[in-house]
Amino acid sequence: MKQCLALLLAATMLLSVCALAIAEDPIKISIYYSDNSTLPFRADWRVISYLEEKYNVDLEFEPIPMTDYSTKVTNVLTSQGDDTPDVILGTSTSGGNASLALNGAAFAVSSQPDWTPNFNARVEEFGLETEVNMRKLGDGNLYYLPALYDIPFYDGGLILREDYLQKKGFDAPKTYDDLYAILKAYKEDYPDSLPLTTIVRPSVLERMTMPSWGVSVGVNSSTGTRVLSWDYENKVYFAGAISEQYKQYITFFHKLYAEGLLDPEMIQDDASTTRKLATGAAMATYGYYDQIGGWEQASEIEGIKLNMYPPLVGPGGAHHQPKSSTGSGILFPIKTAQRPDFEQVVRKIDEVFFSEEAAKVWCIGIEGETYTMDGDKIVFNDEILAAPEGIYKYMQNAYGCGCDGTQLVWYNAREMTKYDENYASINATVAAMDDAIQYVPSTPDFDDQTAEDVALLQTTLFDAFNVWNDAFLRGTKDIEADWDEFVKDMKDKGIDEFLELHNQYNKYQ
Repeated sequence: MKQCLALLLAATMLLSVCALAIAEDPIKISIYYSDNSTLPFRADWRVISYLEEKYNVDLEFEPIPMTDYSTKVTNVLTSQGDDTPDVILGTSTSGGNASLALNGAAFAVSSQPDWTPNFNARVEEFGLETEVNMRKLGDGNLYYLPALYDIPFYDGGLILREDYLQKKGFDAPKTYDDLYAILKAYKEDYPDSLPLTTIVRPSVLERMTMPSWGVSVGVNSSTGTRVLSWDYENKVYFAGAISEQYKQYITFFHKLYAEGLLDPEMIQDDASTTRKLATGAAMATYGYYDQIGGWEQASEIEGIKLNMYPPLVGPGGAHHQPKSSTGSGILFPIKTAQRPDFEQVVRKIDEVFFSEEAAKVWCIGIEGETYTMDGDKIVFNDEILAAPEGIYKYMQNAYGCGCDGTQLVWYNAREMTKYDENYASINATVAAMDDAIQYVPSTPDFDDQTAEDVALLQTTLFDAFNVWNDAFLRGTKDIEADWDEFVKDMKDKGIDEFLELHNQYNKYQ
């Protein structure tokens, strides 16, 4: 009996040791990541290795160029092949993704609320229960974990040469007419210049400027439909792509293009934008405040000074890119649910991106490495404080802090610790403006078949709009002479039906 007990005890101990060893192996999780050329992904970012160690996980990021990301995500959700990642970052269920989710391509995260305790806690902390519920689809399920913001903040907008304004005696621009006058003057002083340039692709310029015309269409349209816009007064959709607002918008920017005030090279990497601003080939862009330090640092122009300005007034008022207290976040392809450890995968992702400790790490790094605490005050290390490009940009590049793709919990007060007083002042000005940053309307409550029909219509309509938009901008189509043909083309391709479906399933009515 003693021999049997001894053998049983030894076997039990051996099994316990084996189980412990297995439990200690980090869970491997593959992740799609939308890679922005202005902030290229680095696998050696310290915050990633720190969180991997802390939560015993192996995160295998696959960076995909931002310009190709939405197409890649759609393809992988459709195919669910061997190349399907476990997790997709920086996505949502707006637009065509709604149809895919409703037809079984994504895991309904709301079906297992116990698996995401940290996400649930942040939602409750920020008071975003209603906002998150608005992201549910027609079947009542939430198919992604959105990024969470306690207060939407003004992180990007018009950036231009403040030193030039001062030299020429210009006041800070308040309207688009002011901007036109400044660009025109610069062109006269520097005939070879193209005063207004872009970052990454034209959609960045469009999403930050269109709202001042009362419209939002294109890749980053606030509705996610790409061709419809949102009527904030009446809380209904309208056909923004063929509206008078869009016509006025494209007329203004075509004028800039035709007069050599807008850079025709609208798809470019950060090095190209930097070179143009650094050499004076351009003097303005629509970009992000944290980029200013790097652009100034790269320039040999004596006294160059870039600054960011609040939204300019257009025909529709002074508005910036619409934002929500929720943003693009985490989606699990349905294939991931086939993993035997799927619950553990979801729980690990919840910890890594939404836990209180991880949220702080993604924002300001690791206590004792990137910062120390002086009472309640965050004190960054000397290297960070001395960075010529500024705290925010340096921490992005060197540590991976403050990246839209990975930081999914945003506390405004904590973010402000990485910026200077000037940025805080700009944010205070924008906050005092009347509805400068409008909300993002939620996806309609489509059923699965309607969502599929809508997705097919959207693809056809957006492909056509893209061609016309580029032609109107560059002048290969005449806005006045060819407008009726454009409207007819969009109607023939179903924009009226597309609009009717969105308003039929509108959550706000």
